[in-house]
Amino acid sequence: MNLSPSALENLQTLVLGLAFAGLLASAFEWATARRASFGLLSGGGLVALASLPILAFGAPFIILRNTVRGRRIERRPVPFVMLATMLACGWSLVSGRVVLDLAHLVSGA
Repeated sequence: MNLSPSALENLQTLVLGLAFAGLLASAFEWATARRASFGLLSGGGLVALASLPILAFGAPFIILRNTVRGRRIERRPVPFVMLATMLACGWSLVSGRVVLDLAHLVSGA
């Protein structure tokens, strides 16, 4: 099986986005002793503002974690799980691209 260079780059970007999301969410949990979730925005004020970058880049991990948990505990239907996974992968592709672009910018390449 041959992958075109653009397909390989997209796959790497997707994996990087998911890995960075997991790293960010895990680092948040380690530093604050609470799980990263979209509920951070409901607090309002400075906490909500400070949590925006964490949620913007950690969202794919949070979506996938909640989807797997919802499937296991609440028995959510498979089409819902597939749709949530597609959303998380699309978001991961975009955030992975931003992380790659920032890494290239910082490295000067």
